[in-house]
Amino acid sequence: MNGWVPGERLARRAGRADWDVDPGGDAPRVGVLALQGDVLEHLRALGRVGARPSRVRRLEQLAEVDALVLPGGESTTIGRLLVIAGMLEPLQQRVADGMPVFGTCAGMILLADELDQVERQPLVGGLGVRVRRNAFGRQVDSFDTLLQVAGVDGGPMDVSFIRAPRVEQVLADDVEVLASVDEHPVVVRRGPLLASAFHPEVTDDDRLHRLFVDMVRASLSAAQ
Repeated sequence: MNGWVPGERLARRAGRADWDVDPGGDAPRVGVLALQGDVLEHLRALGRVGARPSRVRRLEQLAEVDALVLPGGESTTIGRLLVIAGMLEPLQQRVADGMPVFGTCAGMILLADELDQVERQPLVGGLGVRVRRNAFGRQVDSFDTLLQVAGVDGGPMDVSFIRAPRVEQVLADDVEVLASVDEHPVVVRRGPLLASAFHPEVTDDDRLHRLFVDMVRASLSAAQ
C-alpha cells in the first residue's frame, strides 16, 4: 500500500483486515479527507458497506472521487489545511455542484454555513445550518447513547458523542432533521449532504455509512 493512514500501524498490529480492497462492480468511489482526524476508521467502514474507499489529501485526488467523508478531528486544523492544500474552494464548488458529502463531528462543523461563535474559521458550507462547537461539553463530558435515526432501519443506533457539536439553528427549508438530542438536531440531511454530531465510525454499527453510500449511488444514478 502506498502512503500511510493515521492509526494504520496500530490497526495492523491488532490483525485487522486491510481497508484497501476493490469490491468490484459499480462500487462508488468514496474518499475520506485525510488531512487530520479519524481517517482509518471511516475507510474501513466504507469498505464494509460496499464502497471503494480512498484517501483524499491532494486536489487531484478530490477530482477522482464520487463522494467525500469529512471525518471527526479538529475542525479549525482541517479547515486551515484545506486552505494550505488549495482544496477549500474546489471542494466548495464540488459541493455546490451536488457531490455527496458526509460530515461527522468536525465534519458537521465544516459543512455548516454559520458557526455559533465569534471566531472565524474556514468552512466548506452548504448544509444550511448554524452549528455550535463542543456543544455538549469538553472531552470529559463525552458520552454514549442509543439514538433513533430517521431513515435508518433496525432500531436505535449505539453512538458516541466526543466533544460533539450540535445544530443550533436550521437555516434552509430543505434541511431534514433525522435525529435530535435534548431537542437539538444531531443528524441532518440536505439533499446529497449528510452530517452527524457523533462518531459513527468508532462503533461496529455501519448503518449510517450504508445510508450515505446509498445516497451516493442514488446521486450517481440520477446524473446518468
